[in-house]
Amino acid sequence: MSWGTELWDQYDTIATHTQKGIDFCERFTHFLKDRCSIELKYASDLKRLVKNYQPKKKEEEELQQYSWAVKFWEMLKELHDLAGQHEVIAENTQSQVLKDLQGLISEIKTQRKQDLQEGAKVQDQLKASHSQLEKSKGKYEKAFKLAEKATEDYRKADADINLSRAEVEKTRNQMMIKNNQCDECKNEYAAQLQQTNQFQRDHYTQHMPAVFQQIQNMEENRINKIKSVVKQVADIERSVIPIINTCIDGMVKASDGISAEEDSKAVIDKYKSGFPIPGDFPFEDLSNPSSVINTSNANGTPKNAVEYRKGTVSDKKRNKKEKKGGGGLFGIFTSSKATINKIIGLLGEESKEDFSDLPPNQQRKALNKKIDEFKKEIARETAEREGMLKMKDVYVNNPALGDPNALEKKIEENAQKIDSLQAEMRKYQGYLANMDAKPSPAGQRRNSLSDDSISQSSATMDMSQTSLSGAPQIVQNEPEVYTAIDEDIDHTAEFDHPDFDEEEGFPVIGTCRALYPYEAGNEGSVAMTEGEEMFVLEQDQGDGWTRVRKHDNSEGFVPTSYIQCHFYDQDEV
Repeated sequence: MSWGTELWDQYDTIATHTQKGIDFCERFTHFLKDRCSIELKYASDLKRLVKNYQPKKKEEEELQQYSWAVKFWEMLKELHDLAGQHEVIAENTQSQVLKDLQGLISEIKTQRKQDLQEGAKVQDQLKASHSQLEKSKGKYEKAFKLAEKATEDYRKADADINLSRAEVEKTRNQMMIKNNQCDECKNEYAAQLQQTNQFQRDHYTQHMPAVFQQIQNMEENRINKIKSVVKQVADIERSVIPIINTCIDGMVKASDGISAEEDSKAVIDKYKSGFPIPGDFPFEDLSNPSSVINTSNANGTPKNAVEYRKGTVSDKKRNKKEKKGGGGLFGIFTSSKATINKIIGLLGEESKEDFSDLPPNQQRKALNKKIDEFKKEIARETAEREGMLKMKDVYVNNPALGDPNALEKKIEENAQKIDSLQAEMRKYQGYLANMDAKPSPAGQRRNSLSDDSISQSSATMDMSQTSLSGAPQIVQNEPEVYTAIDEDIDHTAEFDHPDFDEEEGFPVIGTCRALYPYEAGNEGSVAMTEGEEMFVLEQDQGDGWTRVRKHDNSEGFVPTSYIQCHFYDQDEV
């Protein structure tokens, strides 16, 4: 259908309609701009969200072995990639769609202006033709009236006998003139009418249809462009859907990778100390002092180190002991908490070189980690060395490429570094090999003692054996001097051994209680049972071992992390 034939009389309406189409294009442009702004803001907010929930370095180190944390971080990466696709939508819409649409609007405005100007020109020509026709018609009507009047005057004059012949002739001549003028106007009007009709036919069949066709083509081009733009916007979004689906699939895959069983195992691997479970507490019959002492001796407490007052323990001392957390069940939990804190690094203290301050399981794990680090570093340095050797061979074969002697120093430094790394790795491998059956640091310290010190210690052990073999000795005239053997008795009391000479062997510097059983598998160490109390002869020198003396006067070293110590110098302070 053609607007020129169907809408020949709707020129003004067509002009208004085309203006509405341009207004719609501009509004659609604003819509796309707002859409791009929303996409960019959404992408920015998603990326900010991902950034805010990215793990800190410390958090990543602590949680990297748990699947729920690792997979959550993977999901964040997929979300970051998904946000990037929304940026792609906005950027492609701005660069491809908006630019073309703005060009279309400018083109349509220019074409519409030209078409309307041409239509106005054709309309003005038609109006001019109509005006000329009206003018010719009016002139013809005026001449016709004058001719009729002249003819009427002549008839009257010719019938009037009072007029002379000359006057009648004059009237007739005037009539002839007017009739001639009327004929000329009539012919002119007829010609103008024919011309105007022809122009009007051309106007409505050729001139205006051509203008309408141009406007119609412009409008259809606009509509088709809008159709193309809408499809193009959809295609832009469709093009990123596979990537978005890939991101979503990555999130699903991350969720499938979360394993409660593996995470539970990771918790065990991270926090397992390797210590045995504490045994049961023995029953102590306080009404029978001898049975209490025997029970205490069974737990490893020296026989003659304690004096009881009326065979009872006050509730006041019991409560005081519990508040201080120095013994009993509360003491065990306190020590366990400190051990766990040390494992997870909350104390902020640096571990020893061989990690002997850690529980066995954690020590083995730390040593294996250290060895793996050395292996990676050695592999990297070895690869670097091989590269330098190959480069040196190339230089030897083709001296123009470089001086082979220039690489000698670097190769030598690399070899020294590899040797140093291998030595360090062997050292840690030795720590790992000897972790369970190594010569204990206590044995080394014991061998470092002089023969004189050993003989003095032996003499002291013989003397103490004689003193401790009898019944419990009650200290006279010193009612306030005693040491508790039970976890409910205050450890702030002073321990006094009347038969011990501090100038011989190792002096007693405190007492300790075994938190866990220990089997003496190394030279210089002694076995102990859970809850056994012993004398402390020498503090831990940083090697993880403490020298103790048992109630049977046997001396040796025990793991520091297996006991709870109380030193006398704390009482003096």
